[in-house]
Amino acid sequence: MRTVLVTGTGGAGRTTVAAATALAAAREGQRALLLTADPDGTPEALLGIGALRSAPGRAPDRLPWSVPVELTPGLWAARIVTDEWFRAELTALQDRGRAALDMLGATPLDGEELTALPGMEAIALLRALRAAQTAPPGTGWDVLVVDMPPAPDTVAIVALPEQLRRYLRRLLPAERQAARALRPMLAQLAGVPMPAQKLYETAERWERELAGVQGVIDSEATTVRLVVEPGPVADRALRTARAGLALHGCRIEAVIANRLLPTGTADPWLAALSGQQQAALKELYEQWAPAVPIRELPHLGRDPHGVGETHGVGETHGAGDAQRETHGPESARATAGLAALAGAVGAPGARPDRPAADPWSVEDRLAEDGALLWRLPLPGADRDALGLVRRGDELIVTFGPFHRVLPLPSALRRCTVSGAGLRDGRLQVRFTPDPDLWPKRL
Repeated sequence: MRTVLVTGTGGAGRTTVAAATALAAAREGQRALLLTADPDGTPEALLGIGALRSAPGRAPDRLPWSVPVELTPGLWAARIVTDEWFRAELTALQDRGRAALDMLGATPLDGEELTALPGMEAIALLRALRAAQTAPPGTGWDVLVVDMPPAPDTVAIVALPEQLRRYLRRLLPAERQAARALRPMLAQLAGVPMPAQKLYETAERWERELAGVQGVIDSEATTVRLVVEPGPVADRALRTARAGLALHGCRIEAVIANRLLPTGTADPWLAALSGQQQAALKELYEQWAPAVPIRELPHLGRDPHGVGETHGVGETHGAGDAQRETHGPESARATAGLAALAGAVGAPGARPDRPAADPWSVEDRLAEDGALLWRLPLPGADRDALGLVRRGDELIVTFGPFHRVLPLPSALRRCTVSGAGLRDGRLQVRFTPDPDLWPKRL
């Protein structure tokens, strides 16, 4: 399945761009599901529909989103229903452990009194990503477009599966699980209780689920669209988001410059705002193009409402201005429906659903200067906010609010860190072989 995560700076119009992206995919004959994590009524107001409501029942395998509503042929919309999903999951957990709860004299909680705990929104969203991929053939979608939270929260969400898997490996190492069959005898010999069988079974189930979600995030078929309303403040936030997404291996397929004001106006106030936007837009092209396409969306004059129909939006200038796709405000204002933007934002291109290539590369420079270089792409990063710590066989990379623990390739584990530098958007870490660990020449 083709998956597009739409995020960006706060208030830049992520929901609008996500909806227009899903509509563009549906217009190309694909079955598209627009999934929003927005808890308020903004998506319904944008799409011109009633409230997105969850399905009845409390089955433990119920999907973590509302009943999909078909907006137009090939396009459905649903909302992630964190509260309902959390209540169903916890109620099912209580049912499975009812015997133990009865033995402890505990009183089970009723579903009506349960409220989702902080942080469950991220878990429900990840569960939704996994569930959409595992739908039976013929019943799922070709394209999943997810209206994600702002970029810093999105980076934290995509980083979560890897972090949780690392915690599981540290707390319940795989090699210790071999002792499960010997647990009664070991407990008797050691005189201390050993971990219960259920604990290992639960850890194995969590590992499978997290590995499945990680597979979705790491797939070539999963990409990110970054939405920004060009301006001096948004530029800094976008560069930080770019580095954070790169740190976790996310592939950015496009930057969407949203709500662009018309140029050439005689109104001095509007001309000043438009001029500021155009200056910021120029910087976007300098920083991103041609590696990442920039797509420009006009300001419609008011918020979009419903799918709508329009014609004449999406003209592309000639070869002399090949990097910029501009769209006339007059044709865009002919309707304020999502159709006014779908052609400009474009449908996601086809991508193979397979693990993406490792972006971290090791260059062997032992013959030239006796070192190995580990190159980590971090476009948008700057030296002042970057931190590196070597911890055993891991390298801990920190950039601003973002943090990742990277296992060292086997060759680098026998080396010491002898330097690091940030050059052309790439972090280059220099490793020198440790004489006590490096294989001796015969």
